[in-house]
Amino acid sequence: MIERVKRNSKQSSKHPTAGEADTGDARRDRWRKHRIARRAEFVEAALRALDTHGPDLGMEDVAAEAGVTKPVLYRHFDDKADLYVALGQRGTEILFQRLIPAINSELAPVPRIRMALDAFFSVIEEHPNLYRLLARGGLQEKVVVKSDVVAEDKELIATALTALLGDYMRMFNMDSGAAEPWAHGIVGMVQSTGEWWLDRRSMGRDSVVEYLTQIIWAAIDGLSRQQGIVIDPNLPLEENKVVQMRKESEAQ
Repeated sequence: MIERVKRNSKQSSKHPTAGEADTGDARRDRWRKHRIARRAEFVEAALRALDTHGPDLGMEDVAAEAGVTKPVLYRHFDDKADLYVALGQRGTEILFQRLIPAINSELAPVPRIRMALDAFFSVIEEHPNLYRLLARGGLQEKVVVKSDVVAEDKELIATALTALLGDYMRMFNMDSGAAEPWAHGIVGMVQSTGEWWLDRRSMGRDSVVEYLTQIIWAAIDGLSRQQGIVIDPNLPLEENKVVQMRKESEAQ
């Protein structure tokens, strides 16, 4: 998980989280693990309810999907804001479970770019209402949540991409100063295109992924050729650079 999750945990301090260590009290720890598992089940129910009802879903919709009453739901969430934060955390988990392996795949440059883009678009295609809720400010409008999930995820992805691009640019003896603006530009372009695609659906996922792949590779290829460097887009590079996305506390 990412640092955003750590910050948001303050909003749901009454409820146990998966990252908490065992206390040594077997009975207490079993109960805590049960509550963590139950809360996770309710988050999955909320995802299904969101797919059905859209961003205007209420707690009653989540309770009905989970097959419980609202009072039972409120035993595991402080309020709607707590549930929405949990939804945001789950969305981040789903995205990163697909995106990180794609970014770190040992493939040739163009297939690697294509796989990473497809990971992102597959998530927003499967959970469009969750993405709309988080990306368009609906979360902040509906409940008081001091967190911008998408902005924080964008920053984390751009930071990781900066490191990845920088490593490759230094490997080719290029000026790595361009890595950060490149990374933020790529992430912004992909998000903006994703929002447009969700609204219009004027082409299939494979097509929009391929167009973006071509644009991103054209930029990389163009700059590298300016430096006299020719990279074969369909051959893996000699050294496979990878990135890790960790909590700030784990990086120390």
